[in-house]
Amino acid sequence: MAGIGESGGFGAGASVLLETDRLRLRRFDPADADALVELDSDPEVMRFLTGGRPTPAEVVRAEVLPRLLRGYDRHPGLGRWAAVDRAGGEFLGWFALDAPTDGDGTQAELGYRLRRAAWGRGLATEGSLALVRYAFTTLGLRRVWAETMAVNAASRRVMEKAGLRYVRTFHLDWDDPIAGTEHGEVEYELLRAEWTAGDRGR
Repeated sequence: MAGIGESGGFGAGASVLLETDRLRLRRFDPADADALVELDSDPEVMRFLTGGRPTPAEVVRAEVLPRLLRGYDRHPGLGRWAAVDRAGGEFLGWFALDAPTDGDGTQAELGYRLRRAAWGRGLATEGSLALVRYAFTTLGLRRVWAETMAVNAASRRVMEKAGLRYVRTFHLDWDDPIAGTEHGEVEYELLRAEWTAGDRGR
């Protein structure tokens, strides 16, 4: 069962967004740069994102981390949070509710990226379920959606276990396509009305 952290959620000065049985989701800070570099350097973690190519360390430090730190103030309540093991305190990856580029304040995109050592333990589903609940109960969003490559079966299973349903398959034009791109991308969604009507809303 997820709960908003003692810091009060996403308010000013808050660090911990929420906790689950095994996870603590907190804001990133500049000291997390090495952990992010390590995460994005694993070719298996990056397989369905870049074809396995790592994100250069200088890009993580100069662009990726500063951008997500700015996002906390730009879109209060939304953003990307470090996932930490509640028992041991180690960095496991991140979960996100990202604001849409069109500025629509009624919906957000669910995302997650976990270290390989955290795979196969149900943590992606646990964190995603907590963020879905947070999106609908705390933020009052109308819709949560997610996208992945059609061939990314593991990520699609997480979306389904988190309550999202398949919406469509679509194709994008990539300058540097990776293996599997030819099968397209898939979109999943969950509406607050659907979530409230189901067991998850009780």
